[in-house]
Amino acid sequence: MRLTLHIWRQKGPAVAGGFRTYELDDVSPDMSFLEMLDVLNQELIKGGDDPVAFEHDCREGICGSCGFVINGVAHGGQPGTTTCELYMRHFRDGDEVFIEPFRAKGFPVIKDLIVDRSAFDRIMRAGGFISARVGSAPDANEVPIPKDEAELAMDYAECIGCGACVATCPNGAAMLFVSAKISHLGILPQGQPERDRRARAMVRAMEQEAFGACTNYRSCEAVCPKEISITGIARMNKDWRRAMLKGDLPMFGKRHAT
Repeated sequence: MRLTLHIWRQKGPAVAGGFRTYELDDVSPDMSFLEMLDVLNQELIKGGDDPVAFEHDCREGICGSCGFVINGVAHGGQPGTTTCELYMRHFRDGDEVFIEPFRAKGFPVIKDLIVDRSAFDRIMRAGGFISARVGSAPDANEVPIPKDEAELAMDYAECIGCGACVATCPNGAAMLFVSAKISHLGILPQGQPERDRRARAMVRAMEQEAFGACTNYRSCEAVCPKEISITGIARMNKDWRRAMLKGDLPMFGKRHAT
């Protein structure tokens, strides 16, 4: 099939960008969206033009590297699907497709479709771990955990940190991501000793970044490729309020394990 692609091109964060139009013929419906961009880049390189810069790694919906806005929707709008899992069979011959980077103040554009998501890394460093003394931690199977709690924790642990929640939120909020990371550790016994300190530290780190606040639009939940529920935000707020009521909490120790 034949597609008309309108792709955001931007050489760097300090340079103004804009859409450029490309015509692509013979697109197979069995291609993934990223494979289609690979074909386009091959043609651009042959013609002496710069290829479109975009992030990718596993191409299996696991790593969270890929991600941009396709026709106004993060990851393209298919439920529970990352950009790398989106196939061209969802488009029709002759379609015009608009492709642009995640738009959020907390995700400045690096080049073309690549944005800087290092804010997520800084939030994780603030408290997205448990502390354990090496050599003395019990085997995970030795700690009895009710099945419902284990499954709920794993639901939140599915978050891959792709940033679609931030990009689609009208406020540019990162609360779905942060709440998932806080909740999956806070539900398990291993995460209980530092539960309050974790919530306080990670929320504080989130507030220091250029993210907005949640006002329950639920657009984040709609585009999340792992379909994570916003109920985690309520859990995070509860933990944060409890931590604040307890007053000053000691900082995390230097020794920790992710």
